[in-house]
Amino acid sequence: MRKKLKVLAVVAAISAGSLAFAQSSPQAKVTAYYFHGSFRCVTCTNMEKFARDAIETNFKEALASGNLEFKAVNVEDRGNEHFVDDYKLYTKSLILSWVKDGKEVKSKNLDKIWELARNKQKFMDYVTGELSEFMKDAQ
Repeated sequence: MRKKLKVLAVVAAISAGSLAFAQSSPQAKVTAYYFHGSFRCVTCTNMEKFARDAIETNFKEALASGNLEFKAVNVEDRGNEHFVDDYKLYTKSLILSWVKDGKEVKSKNLDKIWELARNKQKFMDYVTGELSEFMKDAQ
């Protein structure tokens, strides 16, 4: 009988922890997608790196809380083709997407990344500024 009570107590504690985690997980999330193809030139690879650096450096808390994530996505991989139509992609792109309750509310193409691709600091400043403004709306 004591063993059963201990087991029930452990199961109850685990269930309560799982429920608390589920309740604390964000209902809204911003995802910064870097979309690329299978062929990757130096500039394309650098743009992904610069975007990741800007986000990981300037949005640590949002990343840690799960309110923000960065994803590099190859649109040529099976199952990812829909992104081309979803976001009207025609080249490598950095897209910000705000999803709330499982539905995209807003997105933005950071189309100046190509103009700034050869200047890491300006690129990172641009991404940081745009993402900061985008995240204000998403709160």
